[in-house]
Amino acid sequence: MSLKGRLFACLYDWITAGPEEAGLRARRERLLEGASGRVLEIGGGTGANLPFYGTAVEALTITEPEEPMARRLARKARGQSRAIELVQAPAERLPFAAASFDTVVSTLVLCTVADQVRSLQELRRVLTPGGRLLFLEHVRSHDPNVARWQDRLNGINRCIAHGCNCNRSTLDAIRAAGFTIASVEQGELPKAPPFVRPLIVGIAEAPTGTG
Repeated sequence: MSLKGRLFACLYDWITAGPEEAGLRARRERLLEGASGRVLEIGGGTGANLPFYGTAVEALTITEPEEPMARRLARKARGQSRAIELVQAPAERLPFAAASFDTVVSTLVLCTVADQVRSLQELRRVLTPGGRLLFLEHVRSHDPNVARWQDRLNGINRCIAHGCNCNRSTLDAIRAAGFTIASVEQGELPKAPPFVRPLIVGIAEAPTGTG
């Protein structure tokens, strides 16, 4: 892991403190009320979602591919009352059998994965038929003017935000992966620059068949 990656992990909680206090934390909490059964969270970062998993969660597994983030996640996980399985793995190559989980959680992760299509295929694979994907992601704007600025600034954003893409049409990608959108709310990432502000929060369902 590069010095830049270690620095980003060290500063991440400080960088996100403003948006979390301004409403992002409350959105996480509401979304995770829907987590139940065997739950997988991808890209757990420093553990921002940990306080919001309720009693409906029977087992919790969290992946995080980057070692500096994974170390911070492990420290927070030790302070939780429930047992948590931590796995260092990327979303594109999940080391789990098909239909292993009832719920998958992705919060501010699908913007950064190296291969979004492959990652969503993996999420669909590890979900049980009819299982649910809970997502909270900043995305490409519906406003053409903002979207143009997102395209112009994406390279800079990737450099500053350690690989984060601000211009991905993530909701379309979730549909293209075979999920059915059960609910979605359009919003804004609070206290964020306009080009990373468009936000979606929702629930998608995996197909019930084998196709």
